[in-house]
Amino acid sequence: MIVNFDKLCEELEKQELEAPNGVATTTTYAQLLAIYLYQNDLCNAKFLWKRIPQNITSSNPEIAAIWAVGRKLWKKDLPRVFQTLAAYHWEEPVATIMRALEENVRERVFNLIGKSYSSISIETVVSTTWLSKEAVLQICRDRKWELNEDGVTVNPTPPVQPAPLHTSSEDQLFKLTDFVSFLEN
Repeated sequence: MIVNFDKLCEELEKQELEAPNGVATTTTYAQLLAIYLYQNDLCNAKFLWKRIPQNITSSNPEIAAIWAVGRKLWKKDLPRVFQTLAAYHWEEPVATIMRALEENVRERVFNLIGKSYSSISIETVVSTTWLSKEAVLQICRDRKWELNEDGVTVNPTPPVQPAPLHTSSEDQLFKLTDFVSFLEN
């Protein structure tokens, strides 16, 4: 099922704003928090987490589990993001968003690996992505990454991205920060 998360986000934000007494439903908060994480909008996710009433956050383990994923994303602890995602049994409609989030984060991880490394061990990719060795090897083949003769390392190639028409210094700083943060992990 293909979901337009941007449109759903707008609808959920509207529901929150129009909620009686300013308190939205638990489902609205859970979906909105999950979508912010999917969009990698950690500032809005943190802001939402702080304004969800305490009785909702303490009585709803799913919202707490979503925010546990958010904390790992905030810290850029990517292996723990996957571990935290796998540790909870998500219920619909949040499950669809969390699966999309997992795919999105995993794609970002592979793109960062492609940008950051000229050679990396397959075991490191496995531990970072929480995929099986077979799945990692298949993704490496799909991306046309060169598997070294030793069978232990792979030579990633940077993802092909269209050149931006104009890159602001703020955008360059964000990319550099993202790159350095990834290398530090």
